[in-house]
Order: sequence, then C-alpha cells, then structure tokens
Amino acid sequence: MKQTARFLIATALASTAIAAQAHTGHGTESLMEGLIHPFGPDHLLAMVAVGVWSVSALPAGKTWQGPATFLLALIVSATLGMLGVTVPYLEHGVSLSVVLFGLMLIAARQPVPPAVGLGLIAAAAVLHGLAHGSETPDAGFAGYAAGFLITTAALHLGGVGVGLSIQRFLAERRHVALGGLGTAVGVAGAYLFTQL
Repeated sequence: MKQTARFLIATALASTAIAAQAHTGHGTESLMEGLIHPFGPDHLLAMVAVGVWSVSALPAGKTWQGPATFLLALIVSATLGMLGVTVPYLEHGVSLSVVLFGLMLIAARQPVPPAVGLGLIAAAAVLHGLAHGSETPDAGFAGYAAGFLITTAALHLGGVGVGLSIQRFLAERRHVALGGLGTAVGVAGAYLFTQL
C-alpha cells in the first residue's frame, strides 16, 4: 500500500512539471486544440478526480451525476467566458479547485450529502469553463469547445475506471488509497497555485 501511495503522489507531482498552468502555449481555435487542452495538469487532475470521487462518494447507480454536473457547468460557463464574463484571480481559482478535489477524495470515506459534493463540482467546473471560454475567439469556439468536452468526458471516464479499480482491488484499503490519492491531488494543486 505504501508503494501505491508513493506512486500516486509521484504521478501527481510529475504531472505538474508539464506546465504551471494549462492556459498557455497552444492555439484555441480548432477541435484538435480543444482535444489537447485538458491534458494540462490542472484540468487533468480535476477531471480524473471527479470520476474517482463520483464512484467513491455517490450512491450506486448515480456515478454519472458527477461527470454530468461538471460537463454541464463547464459548457455553460465556457460560453459565458467566451462572451467576456470572468472573475478575478481566475487561474488561482482553477488551481485551488484541484486542491478542493483532493480534499473531496480524502473526505469520500465519510459520505457527505450528494447535493453538497455535486454543488462543489459545479462551482469548480464554472472556474474551469470560464478559463476555457475566456481564451477562445468567437470564430473558433464551437470546434474548440467540442474538443475540450470530448477530452473532459474521457478523463472523467478514466477517473471512474480508477475509482472502480480501487473498489475492486483495494476494497479493504479503499479509504487509505483514496486518502493517498486525494493528498497527492491536493499537493499538486497547491504546487500549481504557487507557480502563478
């Protein structure tokens, strides 16, 4: 189990070496650029964490609600961002949302009302969506949005797969695994915050 925790922490920290933030260094006008965008460390960690949390904290048969909530809030807020809506310290908020998701994974061992968790997911998704939308020119929004929504959904599914694997293969140590993963995600989010 210690090896698993070390691996998860190393993976999360290594992913932060890619870039301090996911909103620079590429175009924002095509489907392909949209497909690539969520692989920045802040988005990647958040999307995977939503999937893991959904498996771990939502009632059986309701796992889909976490990713669906994120995707819906993401597209609405990305549209608002494209129209010029923003909030102060947006990039800081995106990084702190990664910390939030880490804390949610740690807390998944003690169930909270699903509405609270889904509300936090929606709030974080709004920050990510505003960041996506604010960098997108009007002419390229449709293709770019389709791209980042496809990749976001795929990363959510990956997180669901991780969550299911934890339940199946680490059932007796599920809380330890979630705590380790949550700590790794939270530390990575804090690191990203310090790089802004």
